[in-house]
Amino acid sequence: MTESTIQKYDLAIIGAGMAGMAAAVFAANRGISTAIMGSLGESWFTGGLIDLMGIHPVGKGKVWSDPWAAIEAVKRDIPKHPYARLPEKDINLALQEFDAFLDQTGLPYHSDEGLNSNLITAFGAIKTTHGVPRTMWPGVAALSVKAPCLIVDFKGLKGFSASLLVERLKSEWAGLRALSIPSIYGEQIQEINPIPLAQDLEVAEYRQKLAELIKPHVKDAEYVGLPAVLGIHQSDRVVNELGELLGKPVFEIPAMPPSIPGMRLKEAFLRFLSDNKVHCLFQKHVLQATPTSDGDFSLDIGRTVHEDTIGAHAIVLATGRFLGGGLQSDHSSVTESIFNLPVFQPENRELWHGDRLFEAGGHAISLAGLETDEMMRPLDAGGNPAFENLFAAGIILAHQDWTRMKCGSGLSVATAYHAINSVGSLRS
Repeated sequence: MTESTIQKYDLAIIGAGMAGMAAAVFAANRGISTAIMGSLGESWFTGGLIDLMGIHPVGKGKVWSDPWAAIEAVKRDIPKHPYARLPEKDINLALQEFDAFLDQTGLPYHSDEGLNSNLITAFGAIKTTHGVPRTMWPGVAALSVKAPCLIVDFKGLKGFSASLLVERLKSEWAGLRALSIPSIYGEQIQEINPIPLAQDLEVAEYRQKLAELIKPHVKDAEYVGLPAVLGIHQSDRVVNELGELLGKPVFEIPAMPPSIPGMRLKEAFLRFLSDNKVHCLFQKHVLQATPTSDGDFSLDIGRTVHEDTIGAHAIVLATGRFLGGGLQSDHSSVTESIFNLPVFQPENRELWHGDRLFEAGGHAISLAGLETDEMMRPLDAGGNPAFENLFAAGIILAHQDWTRMKCGSGLSVATAYHAINSVGSLRS
């Protein structure tokens, strides 16, 4: 392959999780020619909520209703946290642009005027989050006043038990009742796959059948809650029409993987990227990244062996941590997978984990990742940008425990926004 035949882009995004996809949206909005590559499997595990900042300090488990106050506390207490690189104005602008993308693609979200909201989960827990899909929003309202609710599950659908949810929440929410309905397919089956179920509920016949099974049991319930399987491409319509059939507001409850709300987000991203001519190389990976003599990058790409080479003026690294493959470890240290960048990590293997599985303050290894400058450029061993045109975003960044702090999606969106604006500054 000659230099002239290599397709070149302003930007290559490595990683197709929340940070990588958000970066691709922001880049497309700015007219930056972009290629994105990586696995789409993360969507199966993404609950579909937009956490901004919910818990700090982790060791005390303090829950915040105001995520902006929580972020300010984090900046003060953890000055190397990624949010400390971002002015509040930029985080707000990132969320606004991301919300506009969601609306544009038919997947609207709600938030409580900038505050966090509470909703119930399939585990019978109350979760604090910031951005909530509109299909789940009536559940926020129901919880806030502890309204009488009927919680419904499907016999044969694993990972969601209405009776277990009601049992776990009965001391906090006395107005919950449980209902387990038989199959909407006319005969009981041993196991229901949530993906075909979600697809079938977009068909009027199955919605009607579901309503007929639930309606005799609604009685004095003011809301009806079901697992988040009410459609993939038309979830808003499914929820609204089911509510009309039942005569009560219907809301979805986040359930276990495979996550239907996560799949909805993936589909929204794919529609947007296709419409905006982003070059997608999904399920392919960067096998080797090489700086070129003119300061750009050459990327060898393939599933397991080299299939293609592209050129890029800049790169956003959004490869995640261990699950996403951005970081890897042996028995002694953690390394970054593509550029062999320095990784912030505990001094030795013995310090990776605490003594208990559910360590109150989390495990030190959960803070491992890349340190960056103010432009989100990863640092080399000397504390300088490793490359002038290499940026990082999302959970690969160091000094944050996104799972325990409840900030994963918000942090991914905000750092992707900041990284793309930094890429844009190279072009001006």
